[in-house]
This record gives sequence, structure tokens and C-alpha cells, in this order.
Amino acid sequence: MDYARQQRDPMRHAVGIVFVVAVHAFVIYALMSGLARQALMIVKKPLETTIIEEVKPPPPPPKKIEPPKAPPPPPAFVPPPDTPTTATSSEFAISSVTQTAPVAAPPPVPQVVAPPAPPPKPAVRRGITPVSKEDPVYPKAAIRAGVEKGRVVARVMIDEKGNVYDVIIVSADPPRHFDRAVVDALRQWRFTAEGEKYVGEIEINFKLAD
Repeated sequence: MDYARQQRDPMRHAVGIVFVVAVHAFVIYALMSGLARQALMIVKKPLETTIIEEVKPPPPPPKKIEPPKAPPPPPAFVPPPDTPTTATSSEFAISSVTQTAPVAAPPPVPQVVAPPAPPPKPAVRRGITPVSKEDPVYPKAAIRAGVEKGRVVARVMIDEKGNVYDVIIVSADPPRHFDRAVVDALRQWRFTAEGEKYVGEIEINFKLAD
């Protein structure tokens, strides 16, 4: 028999319908007879619970407290025996006296006195004497201007070898008539070499001869 014909068999469907009708009939009977209500009351009964306490061990016996012991009595005081003292004469106290020679004092140390430092050199030296010099020439312009005399103060810058490397006019009377002649002459002067530079001041007087 094929599967399609088996599914269309009316006897098979009738058995299933009869089983379902029987189950519904049993449920309706149970509701009407109170059987379901008794089963529900059994389910709703309260549950009883009991708490079991932990068994505790008995406490230990108390410790005995011993009374403090009294300190032992101090020993009896026994005075020390008297010992006789013997007097010693002062003559036996010093056995011998040694005489020490006096220590000679050390000779005095002579004090070394440093020589006084030389006085500082002036910034500008006056009255210096040249080793060699060239006299200045009376300017012709001063002759034409009728200037018969003049005075010039100049400072010369001297190097380590005694050579003049610069000339500065400090004052001139009358001014500007003898400046160039003084500068040209002083640049040719030579002074004592001192190994260092220094500044000298020179005064030159002019006078027109008859």
C-alpha cells in the first residue's frame, strides 16, 4: 500500500478522534467530582522547616591565678673589721730628688723685613731728558704773522724701546702757530728704553732771533 492511500484511510482518523474525546471526558469528570480540587489542596499544604543548631563545645576551665611570691629578705649587715693604720713619717715619703739642668731658650729668630716697595710711577712724567733730539724749526707762517715768541706744552707717548709713537698738544700760546713744528720735531726724539710704555710731558719755548 502506498503512503498516499494510507493517509486517506478513514479508520485511522477515527481511532485518534475517539482517544481525544475520551481524554476530554475524563477531565470533565475529574472537575465535577472534586478530584482535581483535592490534588490542588495537597500541593498547597505548607512546608515545615526545622533549624538544626550547631553544637558548641563546652568552654575551657578557668586558669588558676597564683598569688605573687614575696621577695626574699635582705642579708644581714656585717660591719667590716677595723684595720689599724700606721703613720709614716715625711722623711720616708720622698726617696730621692733629681736636679734637672735648665733648658736653654732657643735663640731669637731674626725678622726679615722686606724692602719698601718702590713708589708708583706717575701717569705723566715731567722733566724727562731725551737720549737724542731734533730742535723744532721756527715756522715761517709765524714770522710772516709777526709772532716773535711762543710756548707749547706737548705729551709724548713712548714705547718699550724709547721711541715716540704719538704726540698730543696740551696747550699752545699763541695757538696753532707752533703745533705742527713741535709735532714733527718730537716724533724724532728718543728716550731711555724701560721695557714698558710711559707718557712724558715736554715744554718747548720759541723766540724769534734778531
